[in-house]
Amino acid sequence: MNFEISEEKKRLARVPHNLFVLNILLFNLLLTPAAIVLDVGMYGFLIPLICSLSVILYIYLRSYKQDDWYVEMHWRLSFRRCQFLMIGYAVTALLVAVGWLISFSANDAKMAEIMFTAISRVAVVPTLLAVMATVVLEAGGYHLINSGKVPDWLIKKFPPPENMRLFE
Repeated sequence: MNFEISEEKKRLARVPHNLFVLNILLFNLLLTPAAIVLDVGMYGFLIPLICSLSVILYIYLRSYKQDDWYVEMHWRLSFRRCQFLMIGYAVTALLVAVGWLISFSANDAKMAEIMFTAISRVAVVPTLLAVMATVVLEAGGYHLINSGKVPDWLIKKFPPPENMRLFE
């Protein structure tokens, strides 16, 4: 549905989407490769993950604290994209854990390290796919804001107030 939305409300509705894209760029596309290049080990991957999850927690908390329905719906939409990213994180964590357990089965310590390294490199693929998908979805979020739209599934779950004016 299209709503008649002021430029100020559109600006406020862009904030969660901007925050999520900034999260993706800083913590997933810049800080994670930096952790690899600096060779800080597997614990180095926890730093971008913790930072990213902190931003996601902030988006979640803000999605319930908005005065305006339209702005709140875009915070909720941004958190929905965060959930897709968290699924990618969970699958990656599961694959890393499996790789870690498989590396224990090796008799040689060097072979265990090689196995874990190989599996952990493959394990990051779900997170990379989630990052790419959510960036594309966020581009759609900007289009929704510019046209004054809210997805139908959000409207069904959280009906707009009576005073919201539809734009035809």
